[in-house]
Amino acid sequence: MIRRWLKPVMLFALLLGVACQSAGATTEASGDHVKVRLLVPSQFASDQSTTVGFYFEVDPHWHVYWQNAGDSGAAPRFDITSKGAHSGAIKWPFPTRLNIEHLTNLGYQGNVAYLFEITPEAGASTVELEVNLEWLVCKVDCIPGFGQIKGAWPVADTTQWAEPDKALLDTFNARVPQAGANSPWQPNSLTATTDSASLSITGKGVAPEVFPLNGDWLGAQQPRVSQTNSGYTLRFVTQPGVSAPKTSGFVIAQEGRAWQFDSVPLNPVAPPTTAAGNSALWLLLLAAFAGGVILNLMPCVFPVLSIKVFSLMQPGVSRAERIREGLLYSAGVLTTFTLLGALLLILRAGGSAIGWGFQLQSAPVVLALAVLFWLMALSFSGVFEFGHRLMNLAGGSRGGAFATGVLAVFIAAPCTGPFMGAALGAAAVLPTLQALAIFIGLGAGLAAPFLLLSASPALLKRLPKPGPWMDTLRQLFAFPLYATVIWLLWVLGKLVGDIGWVLGTSLLLALAFTLWLARDAGRIRSLLAIVIALVAIVTAGTAIMQAEAPAPQTTSELWQSYDKTAIAEARAQGRAVFIDYTAAWCITCQVNKKLVLETDHTRALFTRHNVLAIRADWTRFDPEITAALEALGRNSLPVYAWYPAGAQQAQLLPQLLQERMINKLFDSE
Repeated sequence: MIRRWLKPVMLFALLLGVACQSAGATTEASGDHVKVRLLVPSQFASDQSTTVGFYFEVDPHWHVYWQNAGDSGAAPRFDITSKGAHSGAIKWPFPTRLNIEHLTNLGYQGNVAYLFEITPEAGASTVELEVNLEWLVCKVDCIPGFGQIKGAWPVADTTQWAEPDKALLDTFNARVPQAGANSPWQPNSLTATTDSASLSITGKGVAPEVFPLNGDWLGAQQPRVSQTNSGYTLRFVTQPGVSAPKTSGFVIAQEGRAWQFDSVPLNPVAPPTTAAGNSALWLLLLAAFAGGVILNLMPCVFPVLSIKVFSLMQPGVSRAERIREGLLYSAGVLTTFTLLGALLLILRAGGSAIGWGFQLQSAPVVLALAVLFWLMALSFSGVFEFGHRLMNLAGGSRGGAFATGVLAVFIAAPCTGPFMGAALGAAAVLPTLQALAIFIGLGAGLAAPFLLLSASPALLKRLPKPGPWMDTLRQLFAFPLYATVIWLLWVLGKLVGDIGWVLGTSLLLALAFTLWLARDAGRIRSLLAIVIALVAIVTAGTAIMQAEAPAPQTTSELWQSYDKTAIAEARAQGRAVFIDYTAAWCITCQVNKKLVLETDHTRALFTRHNVLAIRADWTRFDPEITAALEALGRNSLPVYAWYPAGAQQAQLLPQLLQERMINKLFDSE
């Protein structure tokens, strides 16, 4: 008798306890134009997983989003905490394409249920859930929503459902994608070009709907579909400036069912013909060499080159010593180009996205170069003498040629002249040995003029004879060095904000004071000067490394900061786009900006033709801008990309701009 009544009494007590525990439970949340409730059984079975869901009831003409929201919007977020059970990942019913103005979103017009699994733990008597929700509901305007759902349910022998909730759950569970292996449609190949990707699928029947799982690379727009003998090819628009991943995921839907393919591999696409065949390698090497030679004429190289020219003019330098200087300088240039190129290739092989000139994206490196050029300029002005040790480092005396070659590469690398852009872009996709050959070719071009000058008797005879004018020339060469210091401090300010140039100028002031303190002084003052210099260097260096980058700002009413979404929207509207890939440390960029891009003529031309003008500032490392450069086949600056209205591919302008080149962009309009 007792046993017969014991089980019902215990079950009643358990249910009573759950009811008491759930007194404060809230299984619904609501916001503007949306109501959310939990689809959950009244009790869970102890020996099985149960699918439950969040049911979003949305007002007519409003919508919520899929896991890939498309061109705008955001997927809902579910922060689930469970006790007495394990909760699985969210299952997303396949979406529909929602055309909002000129954008394409992926989501659900009307009600939808987001599902997940609940599995009670062994021996658990109740399942407790607490969920924090975030969502975005949109019509044209969007309204964010927040809510919390929590409750407790008993665990028994069977699962018990309210029939309406179970019917809703089954409806949306049928729309959850199944494993791709069960699909009648199978991906055959995925290939990519600069601004599109083609997915080939095999199967029979009407073409299915295909949705990319991730919107970082593929656009949400309806792909262009063409029929093949075995199925269809779907051509997706890709996001501008985003590198193609190794794999991409898709959901294929047809007649109320869907199948998910998480990792469709991207078939390798042959690089451009200029970078693919060995037969074209010699052309790239020639371009690299020519680019290196022209680099000697760039304003960022002139101060260093002037030091070496000055060293050849010193009296008492024999022909053998000049040849030795030329060889050492060339060795320094070639070694540094090779090491920097190898480092860039190693980092890329490890998955890092960086570009040529990356060393000047480091504030400590820029500060160190500013200090070095400051000391060299003071020495040339006669404020103090470097002495043999420091002059050797600077290259002003006979023995520092190798170090000067190293310095020349560091200060010249961020400048890109004619021929260099294509060569460096090709090096990013060539095999390692061929890529290194490109870097060595650039170094050979940079070193060639000085090596030729030091080794040629005919050219040596044309050098001026030593005389009193040498001191005047030496002092004159100090001013390009001072100008370089100003430029480097400006770059420092761009990297870390106003604190950069304040710390930089304060450090230079402290070093100038220590030089004055130690000049013609005894041992105690010299030691004090060294201590002050070390403290100033450590303090400034520490503060620079801890300084935060300033927020990017648009430079004018015309130019906007880099925004791949804005670029995609403008191109979808049929609007022309001009992108200026620039950096504060790229002098060529600044010259082009002042002489061409920031003129009243160019501004009026862009405004008249409704051009979206984008300034992609690469002064500090930016992975999105780096990826955009990679997609264009470039990894150095400057780069100017022009997307005519309605065009699918970008046109790259030369590195040295002229106004007539900008005028020519609109000749056909």
